[in-house]
Amino acid sequence: MNLHHLLSQREAAGKPIRVGLIGAGRFGTMYLSQARNIPGIHVVGVADINVARGRGAFELAKWPAELVVDSVEDALRDGTTAVIPSAADLFRPDIDVIVEATGNPIIGIQHALNAIENKQHIIMVTVEADALAGPALAARAEKAGVVYSMAYGDQPALIMELVDWARTSGFDVVCAGKGAKYLEHYHEMNPDNVWENWEFSKELTDSGQLNPYMHTSFRDGTKAAIEMAAVANAASLVPSDDGLTFTPGDVEEIATICRPSSVGGVLAREGSVDVMSSVTRAGDWIPHNTQEGMFVVVKATNEYVAECFVEYPWHPDPTGQYAALYRPYHYVGLELNISIANAALRGVATGSPVGFFADVVACAKKDLKAGEFLDGEGGFTVWGKLVSAKRSMATHALPVALAHHVELLNDVPKGGIVNWDDVKMDDSLTTALELRRETEAMFVAE
Repeated sequence: MNLHHLLSQREAAGKPIRVGLIGAGRFGTMYLSQARNIPGIHVVGVADINVARGRGAFELAKWPAELVVDSVEDALRDGTTAVIPSAADLFRPDIDVIVEATGNPIIGIQHALNAIENKQHIIMVTVEADALAGPALAARAEKAGVVYSMAYGDQPALIMELVDWARTSGFDVVCAGKGAKYLEHYHEMNPDNVWENWEFSKELTDSGQLNPYMHTSFRDGTKAAIEMAAVANAASLVPSDDGLTFTPGDVEEIATICRPSSVGGVLAREGSVDVMSSVTRAGDWIPHNTQEGMFVVVKATNEYVAECFVEYPWHPDPTGQYAALYRPYHYVGLELNISIANAALRGVATGSPVGFFADVVACAKKDLKAGEFLDGEGGFTVWGKLVSAKRSMATHALPVALAHHVELLNDVPKGGIVNWDDVKMDDSLTTALELRRETEAMFVAE
C-alpha cells in the first residue's frame, strides 16, 4: 500500500496529517507550493519571525488569501492555515508533524526538543542542527516514541535512500556521496567576494534576494561537509580525517573515483563518504558531471555479481568489483512530503542518525588572532571541515555550528582547526551544548 493511497484514506476519513512549518524561506515556500495538491495534508500553521515574509510565501505559492489566517486555533477549526510570528503556538499535541526549516542550528535544536516534548514528529530541514547534535536528538525522539527525520528533497535523505537500497539488496556500502562545484581557493571565500565564484547575473546579486553568507557556505565546502556528516552519522560511515576530496569526475567515473586508494580510488577506507567536483581543477565544467546528484558505491559480493557489473551498462570501475547507483537531481522542498507522510503514516524516518561517526569542525580561513570574534558558517573567519568523530574528539575540535559570535582566546593559523580551549563560549548556548555533549557521549572508539 503506497503513501499516496494512505494519504488519500486519511483525506477520505477527514483526518489529515496536521503539519506545522517553522521558517518561510525557500524550502518552506517550495513545500507550500505543493501542499494544497496533496491529499490528507493540512498545513495548520507557518511560523516566521518575519510575518510579512511568511505571508509572502503564501503569495508565491499561489494560496487563496481566504485560506490564510492569523490564529492556529482558527486554522485547526476551519481547515485554514495560520501565519504567526512565534513557533511556540505550533508545539501542541493536535499538530502531528513539525518541519524545522529555520536554518539556524541553535534554534533548530530547541525547536526539535519542543516538538519531542509534545510528542510530535520532527522533520529536520536544518541539517546544521543535525550535524551538531542530531544523534542526541534522534535518541530523545526514539525514547519519546516519535520520529526524528532528515528532510526528503535535501540531498542527505536522498543519499540515505540509496544507502538503504544498497544494504537491503545485500551490498556493502563503499561510499555514499554527492556532487558539487569546487575549486581549491573556495575554502578562502567570504561574503565580500562570494559572487565572483557564482554564475549569477550582477542584476540578481545586486537585488538583495540572495544571502551572501548562505552562498559562501554552499561553495567554501562547509555545506557539503555538514550534509555528508549527516549522512555518515545516519549510515554508520566514517569520513577521512583529511576532509572531503572533491575529486573531479563525471557520472561514469563515480565507482572508479569513490573506491579505496588501495585499488586506485581516493578513499582512505571502505565505508566512507565523499563529494565529487563538477569542474576540473582549472575550472572547466565536466560534461555529464554530478553537480545536482547523489550516489552510492557498492562492492561485488562474489565473482558472479562482478560479472553482472561488467555485463550491464552500469559503469563499474576497471576491476569490475565496484559499481555505483546515481540519482541526478533533488527537488528540495517540492519533495518534502515524503518525509512527512513516512513519519506520520508509517512511523519511519527518511534517514536519521544512529551514532556519532563524523563531525564538521571550524577551520581557519586566514590567520586568526586572539580577541577576534568568529562569525560561523559562511563568514569571514572559518569554514567547516569534515573529519571523523574520532579525530574531532581526540583534538577537542570546535564544531563549526558553535563558531558563531564567540571570542577567540588564542591565535589560530590559517588552515588550523579551532578547538574548544581557543574560544570563550556564549552562555546562551546552554541547550545546544547539552545536546552536543550527549552526542559526543554516543561516540564509541574504534
